[in-house]
Amino acid sequence: MLKRINWKLIFKCFAWVICLSGVVVLMSFVSVKKHTLTCTNVKILIPGADNFIEREEIDAILKQSQGKLIGRQLEDINLEDIEKNIKANPYIAFSTVYADMDGVIHVEIQQRQPILRVINFNSQDFYIDRNGLKMPVSPNFTANVLVANGKIMEHFSGRVDTLITDMARDLYKTALYIKQDTLWDAQIEQLFVDDKGDMELVPRVGNQRIILGGADSLEVKMRNLLAFYKQAMPKVGWDTYKTINIKYTNQVVCEKNKIDSSATQVKTTVKLDTASNNSQEAIQENPDAGSTSGDKPPVSSTEQEKKKDKTDTRKNKI
Repeated sequence: MLKRINWKLIFKCFAWVICLSGVVVLMSFVSVKKHTLTCTNVKILIPGADNFIEREEIDAILKQSQGKLIGRQLEDINLEDIEKNIKANPYIAFSTVYADMDGVIHVEIQQRQPILRVINFNSQDFYIDRNGLKMPVSPNFTANVLVANGKIMEHFSGRVDTLITDMARDLYKTALYIKQDTLWDAQIEQLFVDDKGDMELVPRVGNQRIILGGADSLEVKMRNLLAFYKQAMPKVGWDTYKTINIKYTNQVVCEKNKIDSSATQVKTTVKLDTASNNSQEAIQENPDAGSTSGDKPPVSSTEQEKKKDKTDTRKNKI
C-alpha cells in the first residue's frame, strides 16, 4: 500500500527555497548596485540633552579616518573603520555607521550619560556614567549631576575605565539610586566622604548633615529618612537637628542644634514606624555637660546652718 504524499510539507519546502533564492538574488543586486553608488550625503544623529560632543567633532573624526566622503564610491569607504574611530572617543558609548541605497551615510551616536561628578582626595576631577565607568570631564559641557568629594581615594587615569575602590562603587550605587528617584534627585545635591569613610548626603532643603554610612541596605536607609521627614520634621522643625544619622537600619539617630552657649548637647534616637504616622523620641543628655562659668554653684544645707549659727552669735554679742 502506497503512502499518501504530504503535499503540505512539499509546499512549505518549496516556499522556503523560493524565499531563500529571492534573498540571494536581492543581496547580489544590492552588492552590484553598491559598486556603482557614490556617497551623496552624510547624516549625523546625536540624540539626548547632553552635548559632550558636537557635529563638528564627528566631522573631524570622519575626515581624519577616511578623508572626504561625499562624491566617493561607497565600496571605497571603510564604514567599520569609521565606526571604530568614533567609538574611541571617551564621551561616546555606542555608534552605528551604515549606508542606504540612496548613497547616504548615516552616523548614529549615543553619548555616555554621567550620573556623578567626583573630585577625589588628590583633586582629580572626573565623571561616573550610568554604566559605572569613569569618564573625563569636558571643556565644552558641564553635566548637571551630583557632586562627590572628600576622602575619595579612587584614581583616574584620564581615560574610560572601571571603578577600583569599594568607596567609588558605593558612591556609584548611591548616585544611581538617587537619580532614579525623583524626590531624592530634587532634594540631594552633593555626596561627601568624611575622615571615617562614611558617606554624607548634603540636602538642598535644610542644613543637616545626613550620615548615610555605606551603600548597604540603601533602600531601607532612604525609606527611614523619608519616614523621618514625614513624621518628625513637621513636629520639631527643620532647624532642630544638626545631624541625622541613618547608617543604622532600625533607627534614626539625631543630634540637636545648640540653642545657646549654656545648652547641653542632646542626642535623640527617633524610632520610626514606617507603617503609620507615629514616631517616638528617646532623648539622652550628655553626662559630661556641667554648669557654665556664669552659674553659681549650689549651697549645701550644712553651709547654710553654719552661716545661721554665725549670725545668731553676732546678735548675742550685740
